[in-house]
Amino acid sequence: MTRDDILDAAAQVFRRKGFHGASMSAIAEAVDLQKASLYHHVTSKQEILLELLDRALGLLTEHIAGIAAQAMPADEKLRQMMQAYLIALADNSDLSSVLLFEHRSLDKKSHARHVPQRDAFERLWRNVIDEGVTAGIFTCSDSGVAIRALMGMMNWTLTWYRPEGDKSIEKIADEYADLMFHGLLK
Repeated sequence: MTRDDILDAAAQVFRRKGFHGASMSAIAEAVDLQKASLYHHVTSKQEILLELLDRALGLLTEHIAGIAAQAMPADEKLRQMMQAYLIALADNSDLSSVLLFEHRSLDKKSHARHVPQRDAFERLWRNVIDEGVTAGIFTCSDSGVAIRALMGMMNWTLTWYRPEGDKSIEKIADEYADLMFHGLLK
């Protein structure tokens, strides 16, 4: 039994039951351990949650940071980032769900430690939008609002997307990018 096995199981349990509905007993059961044995690997649900959030943000940041650093027009960069992000969300749905829906369960100290990493992640997106505005590709009066709208649209996909559905995650990403770039008006 490794710590990674425990974290993977905890992500599944948190996704199914929510952080507050999950118990250390349920996590132990998911990895076929006695509850007391689980405490040899982790000290608390808060510790597990923070580590899962760090892991999720690290993974998602890794998927988009390389694209954000490339020398290409901001619209193409944003489109590729959106696709990479949605693929990473879909491929890591348990971990992503914990990040998107359970971060509010962090205690004050853990939240303060988590925020800088979250802000650095959001800054990657903001910088690309600001780069596009500077280059005259985008018009945007508030990149913070644009980022929140974009993240909301993409993050909510995790609640309804099914890999066996009519559209691939790549197709959905392209449609989101078209909507972001062209809006609804004819």
